[in-house]
Amino acid sequence: MASLLSAKNQLFTCGFEVFGEVQGVQMRKATRSLALSNGVRGWVMNTDRGTVQGELEGTLPSVNELKFWLLCFGSENAIVDRAEFTPTLEIPVHSFDGFTIRYHPDQRGRH
Repeated sequence: MASLLSAKNQLFTCGFEVFGEVQGVQMRKATRSLALSNGVRGWVMNTDRGTVQGELEGTLPSVNELKFWLLCFGSENAIVDRAEFTPTLEIPVHSFDGFTIRYHPDQRGRH
């Protein structure tokens, strides 16, 4: 039983990139909101390729919930064609203090 309790505290990380109509539809804001409500840390940003990418850190159930949402739903007006994820790896400690929206240098001031 003790191993199950410690498993709840294990941390995992993965990167993601979401393809489709995912920019200009509140995708970054919705991702951040869902991440914060699930205790997931990391970041999200738009890319020059018209995608949204980022990194997730949290417990495996929380990370998996975000991955499922990114793959199947996205923000209310997003049209997700596909999502790609790096392998989900266990990490010893968090790398991030919270969940942030990052801005590409060309996007500053246009959010």
